Amino acid sequence: MGETHQLSDLQLGLLRILWDRGEATALEVHTDLVEQDRGLAPTTVSTMLSRLEKKGTITHRAEGRQFIYRSLVSEVEVRRSMLSRVTDYFFGGDVGALVSHLVEGKGVDPDDVARLQQLLAERSGEAEEDDDA
Repeated sequence: MGETHQLSDLQLGLLRILWDRGEATALEVHTDLVEQDRGLAPTTVSTMLSRLEKKGTITHRAEGRQFIYRSLVSEVEVRRSMLSRVTDYFFGGDVGALVSHLVEGKGVDPDDVARLQQLLAERSGEAEEDDDA
């Protein structure tokens, strides 16, 4: 698999702002966090952005004296990486056990079941195509 991304809720919140905006200054990220009722100081936001940059998750460009940040990883990449870690850690890498846990753990409505069946059917069709090749 690719790079592993293990991020805190706050780091994910910062990334979500960058994913939504495309790019943003530290002040813009701080403003969005305040609107989400996260009471963080602007210096804390700047520190968190610096840490994400050191991890290679985001980058910046200078515009005058301001840094404009953008993500280097997609939401799909981060989701895949973090979910893979959860699957490995809690379910010994058994994807079926994870799905079973999710389905049994909370009320799954018929639309969700239909969507799961559709995804599994599509996946099964892909596997059959691979076997024919």
